[in-house]
Amino acid sequence: MRVDHVSYAAEAGGLKATAARLSELIGVAPVDGGVHPRFGTRNVIFPLAKDHYLEVVEVLDHPASDKAPFGQAVRAASEAGGGWLGWVVAVDDIAKVEQRLGRESVPGNRHRPDGTELKWRQLGIKGLMADPQVPYFIEWDDMTVHPSAGADTSVSIDNLQIAGDPKRVREWLGPEDTFDKGGIDFTFVAPHGTPGLLSVTFDTPRGKVTI
Repeated sequence: MRVDHVSYAAEAGGLKATAARLSELIGVAPVDGGVHPRFGTRNVIFPLAKDHYLEVVEVLDHPASDKAPFGQAVRAASEAGGGWLGWVVAVDDIAKVEQRLGRESVPGNRHRPDGTELKWRQLGIKGLMADPQVPYFIEWDDMTVHPSAGADTSVSIDNLQIAGDPKRVREWLGPEDTFDKGGIDFTFVAPHGTPGLLSVTFDTPRGKVTI
């Protein structure tokens, strides 16, 4: 179990404008990720070092976005002005998470512009919506086409600042010895209002950049 990626909801200017702003800040070129047909969303990817990535996601005018919890979460975040949607943890066997939390994962997929299909299963979007400090879980079907594959950068995720309770997050993640922080530091602050992912700090050749 490890941090997989961080997800940022498109701001008022839309997906491309948001991605361009973040690209300027961290010095990584964005890559068109494609459409999530099951969720009614699409994304832009920033492949990062250490098998991580940053995702900027936008809701589409599509019936799936009204039904799928992920589409609902993205729409709500963008309508509130955009910003950090949450953080995501990758697991090797999501069935164990299903059993521990008593919830069922759902399939997801998207086609990259080159035609490559990415498939995965995810669990915990409703948990994220109800309690945004906790991550959702993902199990990739094929890690050789993971969004971070082929990253040509030294930029990495350095710190996640979360408004919330570390004990609550620890409980959600499960046994402590199953989680690999992968060199990422976690800073918890008392929430003033809704808990959630407040900021992400990236380690870049130009120094630390906090968004």
